[in-house]
Amino acid sequence: MSTSHAIGIDLGGTHLRAARVERGQGLLEQTRIDTEAVQGPAHILDRMADLARQMLRAAPSDEVAGLGIGSPGAINWGRTTVSSPPNFPGWTELDVRAALRERLGRPGLPVIVENDANVAALGSAFYSAGRPYDSFLMATLGTGVGGAIIYRDRLFRGTTGGAGEFGHVSIDYEGPVARSGVAGAIEAYLGQRFLSRHARDRLIARDTVLHERTTGDLEDLTPKMLFEAAEDGDEAAHEVWAWAGERLGRALGSAVNLLDIRTVIVGGGVAAAGDYLLEPARRALRQSVVAGLREGLRLEREPLGNDVALLGAAQLAFQPDPSDAASPGETAPDERAGAAPAPPTSS
Repeated sequence: MSTSHAIGIDLGGTHLRAARVERGQGLLEQTRIDTEAVQGPAHILDRMADLARQMLRAAPSDEVAGLGIGSPGAINWGRTTVSSPPNFPGWTELDVRAALRERLGRPGLPVIVENDANVAALGSAFYSAGRPYDSFLMATLGTGVGGAIIYRDRLFRGTTGGAGEFGHVSIDYEGPVARSGVAGAIEAYLGQRFLSRHARDRLIARDTVLHERTTGDLEDLTPKMLFEAAEDGDEAAHEVWAWAGERLGRALGSAVNLLDIRTVIVGGGVAAAGDYLLEPARRALRQSVVAGLREGLRLEREPLGNDVALLGAAQLAFQPDPSDAASPGETAPDERAGAAPAPPTSS
């Protein structure tokens, strides 16, 4: 049976996006609806099922490998269950695979769920900036800050599936507290809401065009507005991006020193600031990495934006079904960017 197509779903707090992807080729079609997260997890699952039906109808049934989903929150090792995703009221722990199979009336459909930063890394590895590299770190800068590790062509998931939480690396133990409760976590500087707050504090007494473009007290300042001001030559906006980039580079330097992975790819909405953010990040990254690890050090922007998450979600379906995936102590099938095997359990 041919399985040249797969369906990818990107679950976000504001929007639900779905796409049909052709193996090795890319997006064939995509759509987006509001998540309506405040209406609860059952409603969200209904909407996910509606999107999946729409995409499944567009492809011959014998060509669909399955359905992959990128989601915030904690994902179990079997890649079926999502626990406590932020900004989803009432969602504690849900078996998303079982719920979608039931709603779609397709009990045998492969449904694989993975952390949203991990699917972005998979999308980059197979379709975009990550393709030339067998190992890289992925940092996603959006509402929150996520991370993923591709090591020797495989997604590294750690012991229980939670590896790569770059957003919770602390750069100041007395710094601002992120949603996770970690003081000084990089998310508390570069998550959209946090970045906007820091920018307001730094700009409130400065001469900047942003006073004219906001309510005057900068309360409605967004990273997009900060980028547009930098594009217009606003010196104060440039300085905020340099401040943010330095902190990004310092945190990435700690990750490189720990892992000896010398390619970093940065994606997500905040990364749309481009070199206003990334040039100072490159300088700080190089300064933060020990001399022996600087050769070949590079930091690149993921050019596909949010589409890379849809591609990565669909790629999950081209991997082995999670019912056959390795559990801790077993060996996973060896496929490019598939989940790396867990270490043996102690007896």
